[in-house]
Amino acid sequence: MEQKKQLIKRRYITGIDGLRSIAVIGVILYHLVPYKVAGGFLGVIIFLVLTGYLLTDLLVQEWQRNGHVALWSFYRRRLKRLYPALLTMLFSTATYITLFQHQLLAQLRGILLSNLLYVYNWWQILHGQSYFDRFANNESPFTHLWTLSIEGQLYLFWPLIMIGLLTLFKKRQHIAIIFLALAVISALLMSFLYHPGTDPSRVYYGTDTRLFSVLFGAALAIIWPSAALKTKINRPQVWLLDGIGLLMIVMTLVMYLKIDAQSAFVYRGGMLLFTLGITLLTAVTVHPGAHVNRWLTNPFFTWLGKRSYGIYLYQFPVMIFYENQVKNIAHLPWLHNLIQLALILLISEITYRLVEKPRNKALGRHYSPSRWRHFWVIPAVTVLGIGLFGAIKAPARAITTPTPLAKKITQNAKANTARNAKLIAAAKKRKTQAGSSSSSSAVNNTKTPPRAVGDLTPAQTEKAQQLPLVGIGDSVMLDGLDSLQKVFPQMIIDATVGRQANSSEAILNSYASQGVLANNVLIGLGTNGAFTDTQLDAIMQTLGKQRTVFWINVRVPTRSWQNTVNDSLQRAAKRWPNLTIIDWYHYSNNHPDWFYDDQVHPNETGKQYYADFIAKQVLK
Repeated sequence: MEQKKQLIKRRYITGIDGLRSIAVIGVILYHLVPYKVAGGFLGVIIFLVLTGYLLTDLLVQEWQRNGHVALWSFYRRRLKRLYPALLTMLFSTATYITLFQHQLLAQLRGILLSNLLYVYNWWQILHGQSYFDRFANNESPFTHLWTLSIEGQLYLFWPLIMIGLLTLFKKRQHIAIIFLALAVISALLMSFLYHPGTDPSRVYYGTDTRLFSVLFGAALAIIWPSAALKTKINRPQVWLLDGIGLLMIVMTLVMYLKIDAQSAFVYRGGMLLFTLGITLLTAVTVHPGAHVNRWLTNPFFTWLGKRSYGIYLYQFPVMIFYENQVKNIAHLPWLHNLIQLALILLISEITYRLVEKPRNKALGRHYSPSRWRHFWVIPAVTVLGIGLFGAIKAPARAITTPTPLAKKITQNAKANTARNAKLIAAAKKRKTQAGSSSSSSAVNNTKTPPRAVGDLTPAQTEKAQQLPLVGIGDSVMLDGLDSLQKVFPQMIIDATVGRQANSSEAILNSYASQGVLANNVLIGLGTNGAFTDTQLDAIMQTLGKQRTVFWINVRVPTRSWQNTVNDSLQRAAKRWPNLTIIDWYHYSNNHPDWFYDDQVHPNETGKQYYADFIAKQVLK
């Protein structure tokens, strides 16, 4: 009996706070500086593995100790731990939106309700919400809450699943085998549902496609229960465990820095590989005979780990609201990042002390709710009331009143579809014509000298109208499409809203396979996020050294990646002799009157300067 009690004795594992700290640091840095810590999104996997391990370990211990699981007690503890902070974040954010950012009111009612019911990740999937579009004007401050919904679903169903499995199977290894088999199925489903070149948000959000991280943690809890691990082990075993832990920590840091969230590798093995690494890191951290727990235990990690829930909750609202108020983040971006980080930590500390900590009776009387009731009841009721008013007032669908910019982009996109089809058909026809002369390459060839377009000379205009050109771009190029087409009537333009550089390879390969990828290529990407040197080099390798490539740099003063993109392009021009950078940033930066209110997309006046400047650089 004494041995059994010893086996099921619970212990607090301080290194778990260290793992939570590594997780939240990765996620925060990914959102603040995605071009520096491109794989920081993997930190969420650490949370999911820990949830699977700790929850399963707790339920198994309770089953061993009492012969049953007290469901009502379990659910009550979870609600007290998670709901107060979630409610505070949801309604304080809704209040801010109601008062200061009305454009985010759309669908607020559905967002709040789905979060309260822990089904928000499925709501995002059904409503086509993207996790990766960081340049949307209506970017939601709730986007990151998808993972809390998965955990909420887990807390609801996992105790019932465990009770069933513990009742059916006397041998625990059978339960572990079931978990591992289901984990493999989940990882395979992620790989199957992922489609290269498209937004991977469906597989990123889905409970079905992310469950393997939880299941590996759960299987570890069955195989490697924390209460049954020996404190004293021989030296070779210590070295082995410590070596595994050190290797997995290094792997985590490397993948934080190197992995691209939208690469095929991530969804076809990358996340699974990282999950296996974190499962091993969790195993050595919880083992009392290894030193990894001590390595991950320090005052900073303890402080950060205990507040990781609040930090995770408030990161996106702070970033979205701050970026909305500060219009020139690209100037001194490091300072703005520090300010945002300080705000996140400050708000998290306040809510930890006033909301999370009072609910924990073990922390004493000093922070009991009754002592603070006179302080926070009135503000809480006010926030709740304004938030509810905003939710009731909110339209069920996104606000669709088109701005002049939106109208122009939509108009250009529709007209360009038919135009591109004609240009592609004509290019294919010319390719098949044997012995065609260079003069026949013009769609509207004429011997009459053309009239000058914009600020170009007649000679420049004639040369531009004869030049085959392919353009790949984002919403900025789509905005200026009509002006570019007047200058380059043979130019095939493939531009769309929200496009990032990593999706361009597939597009370029498609045009190459059709035989219509011209020897001159114009690229306008970087508005929606930075890219790595590796990604840029892959694009240049796809195009080949025989083509002349012109890349328009970016003016995005409202985003921290502006300078990173432009610096990256300057470095690339030194590596690739056939790459010319069109310096739109310096040419236009002192002319805010050339842009719409977002200071990114050229207005009707700016578009002519945009097209003329590009044409002159291409025609040099």
